[in-house]
Amino acid sequence: MKEQLCLSVVSPVFNEEAVIRSFYDDLARVLRETGVTYEIVFVDDGSRDGTFIALSLIRNEDPGHVRVIRLARNFGHQLAITAGMQAAKGQAVVVMDCDLQDPPALIADFLRHWREGNQVVYGRRSHRRDETWFKKFSAFLFYRLLRRLTRIDIPADAGDFYLLDRRVLDILNGMEERHRFLRGLIAWSGFRRVAVEYVRQGRLAGETKFSLWKMLKFSLDAVTSFSFVPLRMVSFFGFLVSLVAFVGILVTAYIKLFTVYTVTGWASLMVVVLFLGGIQLVSIGIIGEYIARIGDDVKRRPLYTVQEMLE
Repeated sequence: MKEQLCLSVVSPVFNEEAVIRSFYDDLARVLRETGVTYEIVFVDDGSRDGTFIALSLIRNEDPGHVRVIRLARNFGHQLAITAGMQAAKGQAVVVMDCDLQDPPALIADFLRHWREGNQVVYGRRSHRRDETWFKKFSAFLFYRLLRRLTRIDIPADAGDFYLLDRRVLDILNGMEERHRFLRGLIAWSGFRRVAVEYVRQGRLAGETKFSLWKMLKFSLDAVTSFSFVPLRMVSFFGFLVSLVAFVGILVTAYIKLFTVYTVTGWASLMVVVLFLGGIQLVSIGIIGEYIARIGDDVKRRPLYTVQEMLE
């Protein structure tokens, strides 16, 4: 009888030719030392360099443990992870990036906590090395604001480095929403979880693929997926402006009817008009973001397309 596969490691890859070999060597060594049956699922998210060739060579060297999924184009980090999750066969799945900022050696601790009954084990960054002050500050601000804006207990300082039990994974794989914030979906699902603290290292080679624009888009996906606070703020500002306008009407009518003065000021009038116009446009934009996400989900297009699989 074939032994049941214990662990799958899912790693999304995008233009990581310079580091992928070192990552595989470190990861394979750690997994062999754990003594569990394992597979490594690499998801090439539309790389434009020699990443897929490097992955093909690794797979040919270790066909019993390595699988490669090549997406037809770049679908983004969260959907690449989703593709790997849906292909994973293990009873537990570890998700991690291949830039070696998250240490593969921590997987042994993840497995230990999993065997103790925790369905979610995640890495929490106690310190970030070789990162700019802006990156550290924006990450600090992002997690704190997100926890205040949502009712979901999303762990602070935790990235996409975690172990999931098969039961949690099956729930995530059943979700079809396109704008995915996986850390939030994992927290939403509940289950028993524990954190493992570690020091996040600098990249071994290459450059980060998370530009400022991608960070902003990622933050927007996180907020709109789990919070209605932006919509409630629109309602609040609408009520506040209406209240101020109503008071202004009463004051203007009183001055006109019961005093000898008149209300003047073309410049102040234009400022108020432009201010209200700005609020209206921002409000429409916020509502539009929610509607656009609903539209994407209603279309029910595939989350990703696969060009090639090396099994």
